[in-house]
Amino acid sequence: MSLEALICDVDDFCQLFLPDWQSQQLTAGERKRQRQGQMCVSEIMTIMIHFHQSHYRDFKAYYLMHVHRHLKDAFPHLLSYTRFVALMRTVLIPLCVYLQQRKGTATGLAFIDATSIVVCHNRRIHSHKVFKKVAKRGKTSVGWFYGFKLHLVVNDCGELLAFHLTPGNTDDRKPVPALVKGLSGKLFGDKGYLSKALFDALFDEGLQLVTRLRKNMKNALMPMFDKILLRKRALIETINDQIKNISQIEHTRHRSVANFMVNLVAGLIAYTHQPYKPSLNIGHSQLIGFDNLD
Repeated sequence: MSLEALICDVDDFCQLFLPDWQSQQLTAGERKRQRQGQMCVSEIMTIMIHFHQSHYRDFKAYYLMHVHRHLKDAFPHLLSYTRFVALMRTVLIPLCVYLQQRKGTATGLAFIDATSIVVCHNRRIHSHKVFKKVAKRGKTSVGWFYGFKLHLVVNDCGELLAFHLTPGNTDDRKPVPALVKGLSGKLFGDKGYLSKALFDALFDEGLQLVTRLRKNMKNALMPMFDKILLRKRALIETINDQIKNISQIEHTRHRSVANFMVNLVAGLIAYTHQPYKPSLNIGHSQLIGFDNLD
């Protein structure tokens, strides 16, 4: 997506959302001014999203070396880097609502996975202060980490259906009912989602959870369609890799929880604007053919 198209899309959203949002904000009975700043909300949002599309690894370098040098025509009222960082937290709510509008369409096939979001090196856990009250130690297949878990649900076209952020020590199965609420069809996950109670709860809601079996479990018959799609579960792992290494949602330089959330949400939005997403390219005729094999 071009920068011009992104600016127009974000600005159209802000023109509809901001007046309604500001009129419904809770106040303490005092009259608060809604003074227009030098940069409007849509411009700050656009810069945050475009950073994750620019392949810069550091926001400061992106803002000073790219925005100030090459994007002055698009953003004529640029702020200093320090002032811009101070205002980033003010666009968290608009970014979250905008992300909700960028979600994909449920197709009956969904994939779920959790990935770690590290906030500091393990050797600095005891001295780390920014996320001291919210981040936790967790463990993945590659070892221990300190931070959060990002839970994602995507469809077979690679479109984002739901996301949830939890402390690093949260069981992968805990946020699943809230994540998949309203979905139907089949949900494919790894062995970390094995649970009879979870399977029964989702099945009652019209969603079948499909996972591999552990070595110490009794073998069970599985339709060929499910076996094939389980092998394609790398789709969501590819998406996790892209949002962490291309969109740069993970780094250890955050100095506030609010700016961490802004960076995370903006990275997810940048992924939804990605023109070519990882996809299984399964057509309706192929689904019918697989159903006949079952």
